[in-house]
Amino acid sequence: MLHFPVFWNALNLGLYTHWAAHGTASQASIDVALFFAEYAIYAAPLLLIWGWLRHPDALRPPLLQAAVAALVALGINQLIGLAVFEPRPFAIGLGPALLAHAPDSGFPSDHLTVIASVAASLLLTPTWRRSGLLLALLGLPVAWARVYLGVHWPLDMAGAALVGLMAALVVHLARHRLLEPAMPLLTGLYRKLFAPAIRQGWVLR
Repeated sequence: MLHFPVFWNALNLGLYTHWAAHGTASQASIDVALFFAEYAIYAAPLLLIWGWLRHPDALRPPLLQAAVAALVALGINQLIGLAVFEPRPFAIGLGPALLAHAPDSGFPSDHLTVIASVAASLLLTPTWRRSGLLLALLGLPVAWARVYLGVHWPLDMAGAALVGLMAALVVHLARHRLLEPAMPLLTGLYRKLFAPAIRQGWVLR
C-alpha cells in the first residue's frame, strides 16, 4: 500500500487541526454538520431523476452523462483504494468520530466525489450549468462537514474534487461515441416503465 509523503501528511494534519470540531463545539454545529455529511449527497441523484422526469428528450443526454461520470468516478476511487491506504483521523486517535463510520481508507471521499463529478459534468453543459453550480456550492459544506466530524482529512476532499472533475471531463469527451447511441434504448425503456405516469401527465414523455 502507498502512503502520502511526509510533507502532505504534515499539511493534512495542520489543516485538520484548524478544521475539525473540538471539545467546545456546540451541538447545533454538530447537528448541521451531520445533516450535510449524511444527507446532502442525495441532492445529486435526486437532481438527475427530477431532471429526467420533468424535461424533454433534448435536455436528457447531459443527465445521463452526469450519472455515468459519477459511476466512473466511484470506480476510480475503488482503484485508488487498492493502492493507497490513508487511515481516517479517528482511526489514529485524533478524537472520536462524531459520525459513525468504518475505519477504512478515507482517500478520496466517496460522498464528495459523487457531488463533484455530477456538478462538474453539468457545468460542462450550458443548459444545466446553473444546476451544476448549485450542486458544486453544496459540495462546500459537505466537505467541511465530513472533516469537521472527524471521518476525513482535508486532502480526502481535494482528492475527491480532482477525481470528480477528471471523470466528468473523460465522460464528456466520450459522450458522442459511448452515451448518445444509448439514449434511444434508455428513452424507450423509460417510456414503457413510466407509461401510466406519462399518461397522467405526472412526468414528461
